[in-house]
Amino acid sequence: MGKVRTSIVKRTARKLLALYPDAFSTDFEHNKRKTSELLDVQSKRIRNQVAGYITRLMRIELRKQQASEQA
Repeated sequence: MGKVRTSIVKRTARKLLALYPDAFSTDFEHNKRKTSELLDVQSKRIRNQVAGYITRLMRIELRKQQASEQA
């Protein structure tokens, strides 16, 4: 079974990626700092979940780009 993420985490992460596509990378620590700067989140757990999901989405996008370059 995979990890379960709430819809608020997914929605927030996708919104941040849409607004600031160049602000994030595949590094979790970098994304964690950027998420703290861009969001006013009181909970460390929510911030980490959003940053982790952004990292996951960025890695998926990177794999898609590499696959299209090889094809």
